[in-house]
Amino acid sequence: QVQLVESGGGLVQAGGSLRLSCAASGSIFSLNVMGWYRQAPGKQRELVAVITSGGITNYADSVKGRFTISRDNAKNTVYLQMASLKPEDTAVYYCNANARSSGVAPRSDYWGQGTQVTVSS
Repeated sequence: QVQLVESGGGLVQAGGSLRLSCAASGSIFSLNVMGWYRQAPGKQRELVAVITSGGITNYADSVKGRFTISRDNAKNTVYLQMASLKPEDTAVYYCNANARSSGVAPRSDYWGQGTQVTVSS
């Protein structure tokens, strides 16, 4: 099994910045796409940004130009640098990893427990 642990959430004023981290641990054979999703109260979970093991990225239109996703493959860690935060960015942010726990295991999606990001106006 693969465990994902997020950190770095908190309360910030509009226009401010935060950096989220997500470290993967456990039985890891390979980490493929890693990413961040968010869920605001009363809304469905939505993609924020993803990054492949080779560094190719994709962002939701709502965060392009403000958020930057990166990863350190040696540390099995993905980051989300968030700048120019807006109140509408308030949500629980979840880390996701598509990974294999062994050479014979299929690829599976794993989720972190979530970290709250609150942006005050």
